[in-house]
Amino acid sequence: MDVLRIVSLMAATMTMGLVAGVFGLYAHTVMPGLAKTDDRTFIGAFQSMDRAIINPWFMGGGFVGALIFTILATATHIGRPELPWVVVALVLYIVTFVITIAINVPLNDALKAAGDPDSIADLAAVRARFDEARWASWNIVRVLASTTAFGLLAWALVVHGKSS
Repeated sequence: MDVLRIVSLMAATMTMGLVAGVFGLYAHTVMPGLAKTDDRTFIGAFQSMDRAIINPWFMGGGFVGALIFTILATATHIGRPELPWVVVALVLYIVTFVITIAINVPLNDALKAAGDPDSIADLAAVRARFDEARWASWNIVRVLASTTAFGLLAWALVVHGKSS
């Protein structure tokens, strides 16, 4: 059982780190960079990136993987001293997951549904409806929640190591 505990906790920590890194990269690089582009470039680039991120590596190895592995780590650490750290990380990631599904994904999907930027009559209106400020603000919440969850899982590894 100890092998399953450590493997699940390590997998949760690694996948959470990957997700936190992606959200962080969007916060300090992608969105500020896109903010400086014209409407056609913004819409086309964002649509392309959103299509590209929906792939097995990110979805399974990061976004959904972090949820599954953190749930597994929670289940395998019941009664262990590191459990509180893992549980709080899970709660924070559930918040991150819900924000993504409820806010960021619908905004992404609406932008993709607008169609090819070369065929959009009013690019400025499409970009305005996307609401970059709302997307970016909620992404900051995702960054803070997922990065904190990553830190808590890393600390849980330390606690696990000290208690073994």
